[in-house]
Amino acid sequence: MGLFTRTKETAPCTVTISHRFEELSAHVKFNNGAVVNPGDTVQVHGPEIMAPYGELVEENRTATITRASTIEQIWTRLTGDFEFMELCEFSFSEEVLS
Repeated sequence: MGLFTRTKETAPCTVTISHRFEELSAHVKFNNGAVVNPGDTVQVHGPEIMAPYGELVEENRTATITRASTIEQIWTRLTGDFEFMELCEFSFSEEVLS
């Protein structure tokens, strides 16, 4: 990882898609123990995974992790809190506004 350059890494992964009443989620777990840091991007290869309603689907895939440069990591750490605060401006409640 350089000051201005990005590096790429390939990792085997398990993709878990849940499309159930209790949970609607998608997770990627790297089988080789790779860790994603601030500013890194991940692209999972393969066709789209569609989980029918009520099911949990797991598939083994390959992912490409593009590691952020040192400058990008610092910038992401410095500005990440501001982007998180944008999410805090909204609330979800069951109350109906009249």
